[in-house]
Amino acid sequence: MSKVPQTKSERSGARLAVVQALYEMEISGKGTLEALAEFEAFWIGSEVEGITHPPADATFFRDLLRGTVDQQRAIDPVLDKALVKGWPLKRIEAVLRAILRAGAYELMFRRDVPARSAISEYVDVAHSFYEGDEPGLVNGVLDRVARDVRAEELAMPAGRQG
Repeated sequence: MSKVPQTKSERSGARLAVVQALYEMEISGKGTLEALAEFEAFWIGSEVEGITHPPADATFFRDLLRGTVDQQRAIDPVLDKALVKGWPLKRIEAVLRAILRAGAYELMFRRDVPARSAISEYVDVAHSFYEGDEPGLVNGVLDRVARDVRAEELAMPAGRQG
C-alpha cells in the first residue's frame, strides 16, 4: 500500500524536475546530457538555495526530459494548435512553455500514463510556480491536446481508464 503513493510522489517529483531542467536548458543553452547530469547530481532530492527539491523517479525523469527534447518538433505544432489564436507557443513565458511541452510529451508519447492524471499532475506543477491564471491555462491547453491525441480514452468514464 505504501508503494503506490511513493511512486506517485516520485513521479510528481520527476515532473517538477523536468520542468525545471527544460527551463534551465532554454535559459542557459545546456544540452540534454548536461542537464540530466546536473539535476540528478545536485537538484533532485536535495536542498538548493533554501528550496527542498523532492525525490524523483530517475528513470521517469530521464525519459521525460529526453523525450520532450527529442520530440519537440512534433510537440510544438500540437501546442500551437491548442493555444488561443494569436498566442503561439513562442510567446508563452519560458516556465509555462516547459510545463506545456512536458505535459504534451506525456499525452502524446506516454500512453501508459492516463491522460487525466497527466493533466492533473502538470496543473499541480503549474501551481508550484504560479498563483494566477496559469494553472487554468495549463489545464485548458493540455485538455485540448488530450482531446486531440487521446479522444477515445477521454470518451471513457474516468474510473474506466487503464
